[in-house]
Amino acid sequence: MGVFITFEGPEGSGKSTQARLLYERLQALGYPVLLTREPGGTRIGELIRRILVDLRHTEMAPTTETLLFAAARAQLVSELVRPYLNTGGIVLCDRYADSTFAYQGYGLGRDLDELQAITTVATGGLWPDLTFYLEIEVEAGLRRKRMARDRAVEATNPASTFTTPPEWNRLDARDLAYHQRVAAGFTALMSNDPGRWRRFAAEQPLDALAEQIFSEVVPVVQHVFRPEARG
Repeated sequence: MGVFITFEGPEGSGKSTQARLLYERLQALGYPVLLTREPGGTRIGELIRRILVDLRHTEMAPTTETLLFAAARAQLVSELVRPYLNTGGIVLCDRYADSTFAYQGYGLGRDLDELQAITTVATGGLWPDLTFYLEIEVEAGLRRKRMARDRAVEATNPASTFTTPPEWNRLDARDLAYHQRVAAGFTALMSNDPGRWRRFAAEQPLDALAEQIFSEVVPVVQHVFRPEARG
């Protein structure tokens, strides 16, 4: 079995950037590594993502939102994540099931036991080995993301597994109180499972944060076989 690592955080925390930097570093070192995201990562998942993030879909019911996220996750786990882990590789995922508990559970007030049942069906019980949480004040993160949206015309990194411009989506557009509930939800999730989470301040130099993340990853991936390291 391989290693499953996820990145979580409020909007504008820079988790997508850090996931990509870790992917590039592990790849350069010869590790078999896959970078993906939620919702999305597969053809079907990306189609579901378009529905979920579209600013025009303001009438979407919380139950619909929850089930669409779960459907995209089920496809991702079945098509990409579990098969790659079964080969002994490393999977890096930009968001995973913790986001459902934070955004639909704490943010929208959905029953957490209900979400647990839905998540178990969608993932087959697959949970990350390690989760990085990039912490930033909610207002600062939203401000960051608005600025990224305004610079969306700039070129995206061609080395990324998925290259889309920064988006300002339906969830981003919710009020400040919602995003504050989401952040509080992440804090609760970390306190309930402290062994899996690693918490870092997002507002520090990019390279310094990347180095801190990498230092946590090294002991976790040491057992992963690197093909070019053979004899």
